Amino acid sequence: MTVDRLLPTQEAEDLLDLTRDIADKELAPRVDKHEREERYPEGLFATLGAAGLLGLPYPEEYGGGGQPYEVYLQVIEELAARWAAVAVAASVHTMSAYALMTYGSEEQRHRWAPGMLGGGRIGGYSLSEPQAGSDAAALTCKAVRETGGYRITGSKAWITHGGKADFYTLFARTAAGSRGISCFLAPGATEGLTFGRPEEKMGLHAIPTTAAHWDGALIEADRLIGSEGQGLQIALSALDSGRLGIAACATGVAQAALDAAVTYANERTAFGRKIIDHQGLGFVLADMAAAVDSARATYLDAARRRDAGRSYSRQASVAKLIATDAAMKVTTDAVQVYGGYGYTRDFPVERYMREAKIMQIFEGTNQIQRLVISRQLSRP
Repeated sequence: MTVDRLLPTQEAEDLLDLTRDIADKELAPRVDKHEREERYPEGLFATLGAAGLLGLPYPEEYGGGGQPYEVYLQVIEELAARWAAVAVAASVHTMSAYALMTYGSEEQRHRWAPGMLGGGRIGGYSLSEPQAGSDAAALTCKAVRETGGYRITGSKAWITHGGKADFYTLFARTAAGSRGISCFLAPGATEGLTFGRPEEKMGLHAIPTTAAHWDGALIEADRLIGSEGQGLQIALSALDSGRLGIAACATGVAQAALDAAVTYANERTAFGRKIIDHQGLGFVLADMAAAVDSARATYLDAARRRDAGRSYSRQASVAKLIATDAAMKVTTDAVQVYGGYGYTRDFPVERYMREAKIMQIFEGTNQIQRLVISRQLSRP
């Protein structure tokens, strides 16, 4: 079902039409086979980049699309409705470019942004560590300043596009304490950087998630983004935007599950009637639709605040919390609508359910979102 969207401009309408066309032609026909075979979609991100879909919320002067976040997120939702792993990777790529585009110097942006935003290069985000997930201040990966640059030593975890990305926004410790974390734009091909075997995940199989090991790797000094000690500020700021990307991904998966369930309920009969006409099931579908609409409304509210230059950190956490919990509930209900068939791989709803689960976890678990929200409520 095509979502009836309220978009701010005709240009945005045309962009969403283009996104749907690409998603229907390039993503939907490949998703089942690639996910089952855990096969990387070679060339697909180049296609998305050539269409201008990998740099949408950044300025045109650097190769971006110059679109408001409100529009960018709806593009991500459309991609997620066809292939969640690809949409998540696109969202992570956008977040990985955030540090450079927000805290980098003019020289750095003009040097590296066109390749990032024009689709020639794909990015990863390297914040988490085996012992430091949501507790970003506990990072131990070190960056030691020496002649020629910074020597990086340590391990990182849970990197989307690990081993495949062309660059990584890397956070490493340059001094003690929470103010001792710094941000770097690290090349993917760096001597001394290796990646672990892809994690065996419940879902999102087509895009690898790996650990990374920095064995005294040297990166150039001019790849420091912002100033030394500013890394935690950069990371937390980027996560506000990243959480909106995940909220949009979750909404797309939920919308796909709702569409599949409604289609099935209109085709399947029981006791001489379409099952959608049985009130018990009809009410389940109504609740699913309300959850999807509510999820979309929360991420759009936060995005519009962001676009207006207003504070949106709490709203981003609300959107991530509401949208991902909704996706888990909606996809679970979609499996229930299908009955026994929903538990088989003959229908996509079981995949949607597996994909929805991780969205409650990454970019800060939903328990962390509740912590962020409650702390902001406690402030005068």
